[in-house]
Order: sequence, then C-alpha cells, then structure tokens
Amino acid sequence: MTNRFTTLASAGTVGDALEQVAGALAAAEVYYGHGTDSAWDEAVQLVLAVAELPAESDDTVLAQPLAADQAARMAALLQRRIDERVPLPYLLGHAWFAGLRLHCDERAIIPRSPLAELILCGFEPWYSGPSPTRILDMCCGGGCIGLASAWYLPDCEVDLLDLDPDALALARDNIALLGLHQRVRTLQSDLFSALGGERYDLVLANPPYVDAGDLATMPPEYQHEPALALGSGDDGLDLTRRLLAQAEGFLHPWGLLVLEVGNSWEALEHAYPGVPFTWVEFEQGGHGVLVLTAKELRQCRESLHRSLILD
Repeated sequence: MTNRFTTLASAGTVGDALEQVAGALAAAEVYYGHGTDSAWDEAVQLVLAVAELPAESDDTVLAQPLAADQAARMAALLQRRIDERVPLPYLLGHAWFAGLRLHCDERAIIPRSPLAELILCGFEPWYSGPSPTRILDMCCGGGCIGLASAWYLPDCEVDLLDLDPDALALARDNIALLGLHQRVRTLQSDLFSALGGERYDLVLANPPYVDAGDLATMPPEYQHEPALALGSGDDGLDLTRRLLAQAEGFLHPWGLLVLEVGNSWEALEHAYPGVPFTWVEFEQGGHGVLVLTAKELRQCRESLHRSLILD
C-alpha cells in the first residue's frame, strides 16, 4: 500500500512533523475520544512518542531534528490512524492514566476514565473511613484504575476483577510493568461471583455502560475495542443493576462504592428514583461518576433489589 504521508520523511524537525501530522488528522476528521480531544493534542502524542521524547516536553524540542526511521514510522502510524481509524494508544502500544504509562492493546478498552482525578486526590472528600488498605477494581480491563490506586496508595492491596481472560492477561502485564505483583492480584469473575467473604474499603467500578442506541452509532474508532467491555443492554444498565444489588455485601461498614456509568446516568436516575446518588464533578473534565456509601447502599437495599428483579 502506498503511503500518502511520505512527505513526513522530509519533515526535518519535531515542529515540522507536528504541523504536518496535525494538519492531516484535522483534514481526515478522525474521532478523538481515547485520551485526546483535538488534532493538535493527538499529533503531539504521536510525534513525541515516536521521537522518544518525554510526554511533558516543552517548546524547546520543536527544533530537534527527526531521524529518517522516526519520520517513516510516523508516516506509517498516521496512515493507519486515518485509513483504519485505529485509536492512537493501540498504535503506540501504550496509554497514559493518572500519570502512569501502561501497556495498551486490543485486549481491553483504552484507559480514559475520569476516576484518575479521584485517585490522585486520594478519593477525598468522598471517602471518609480509615486509611484504605483494600481496594477492588471491578471490570478492571487492563487494570488502570486499580493499578493507579495501588501506585498512589502504597499501603493498599488491590484486587483486579474481570470476566474477560484476555483483559486480565493485559492487566498482569501492567502489574509486572509497575512492579506491583506483591500487592495486586487478578481474578477472573462475573462481577463478585469469584469472591468469598472479602470486604473492601473502596469498590471502584467502570463496567460496560453503553446503551444499545449509542453502541450502534459509535464512531469506527470504538469498533477496535472489545464489544464486551462497552455495551450493556438496551439502556446500558444491565451490569450496573447487578452490581448495585450486590456491592454492599463486599464493603466494610465505612466503605464507598465509586461507579462510572457515563452517558447512562440519566437512565440510572430514572431507574432508581429513590436512591441518593451523589454525582462527582471533575475539574479535569468527565461526567457520569457516582458515589454511594455502604450505609446508603444498605438503606436502599430493597429499592436496588426490586429494580434488578423488575428488569
């Protein structure tokens, strides 16, 4: 296949390459939703990664010359990004989450949860129990949420749960990458089914929550991600209903459930009119994340189970 972006080979400098890549991405009207939100931001990630420059580089790198092999790789990745609509983190083989660089491939969805902001602030002010020592990352995918929690809370032990063995294999790769094998374990599980009498200070859950309508109209970039990790029934709440009905039994009395439902938040409010969801506001952007204390889950137990039965 002829590469349409061979002019990158004569880009000369990092700055020249950034201009060319950003222009090509903007002209192609690709979709941004996997860690960037503009052609320029995506060009910065692609060029800096291939040029082996730090992600936090400043303008001083713009004049740095590019090697011919670097320019050729940029051209190849750019063509795949545009022609095949492959999300950039899959092309690069890594993604950034809460300041950590993690392995990323099509075994799991690309890290992009706003929970990163909560992790970096130690879950304050929402968690008010003793210093957490046990955290559960439910529907963990490649493990980004649980691993970031373990990284920034060094006294914590973390369990990563997922139904998909391929996702868990990627999570184990990331455990090894970060050197967290002594405090983090993986379990294949359909929600809580593989757990015994374990109790956690925090249950962090980013389950599939895309409703059938949104799933059918998602941009082609999302077709590269595992469908199992995206869709969850007509209203996007199939797994969420089960999770809400079970979570209280796996939390300490002071524990907290942090649950991401994205655009399905309105459907959730409608399905549970009597449940006091607290919706988190984020300084760095993002929405559809709620918190419920173990006490609130216990007080709403009847409503949570009734909705599951009626569904």
